[in-house]
Amino acid sequence: MEIKKNPKVDLENKKGIFLEVGMIIALAICIIALSVGQEKKTIEIMQISGPEIEMDLVDITKPEEPKPQAPVKQAVQLISDFIKVVKNDTKIDTNFDFAEFTEDEIIVEEIEVEEEVQEEAPFLKVEVMPSFMGGDLNTFRAWVAQEFQIPAIAAENGIQGRVVVQFVIEKDGSLSNIEFLQSPDRVYEDEVTRVLKKSPKWTPGRQRDAVVRVRYILPINCTLQ
Repeated sequence: MEIKKNPKVDLENKKGIFLEVGMIIALAICIIALSVGQEKKTIEIMQISGPEIEMDLVDITKPEEPKPQAPVKQAVQLISDFIKVVKNDTKIDTNFDFAEFTEDEIIVEEIEVEEEVQEEAPFLKVEVMPSFMGGDLNTFRAWVAQEFQIPAIAAENGIQGRVVVQFVIEKDGSLSNIEFLQSPDRVYEDEVTRVLKKSPKWTPGRQRDAVVRVRYILPINCTLQ
């Protein structure tokens, strides 16, 4: 069954009219809204006034720097004022009156310096040569040969040779300043040093009736048998 629409009731025919009326109404609303929003805004600047304050300006000045004080001159009396240069043949009066000096003056005190006593050099030959057990150097050589022993390490390695040693007979008869001029090995030096240090004291040598130091040189042959 086909449904038929009444042309008077069909709204599709008036669609264009409704659209135009709607657009006109919307446009009118926009114009009214814009005219109402644009109000003039004014800003008033208020000037705050008050009592005027007068201020006196004071110049800023730097404090004066203290002036440097002039150095105080002090009178210093030099030691050279008390020293007089004299000739060798002039007599010097060493008696001083300390009442002439004031408390501010300097007094130089002479200090005696002891000179270092240097050891006398030993003699090689003197009027009376030192003696050992009533004998001479040969007596001492025989005593050394009796006390001397071949070191075991030297015997094992076959070390032998000549030892030349020098020493000094002091004023009290003791031996000092042991030095080796020749030696085949250090073991022989140690053995000779041991023997010489156990030596009895000698009768010291004399020169012009004065006891003096005497130097001796002793050769020792160290041979293996």
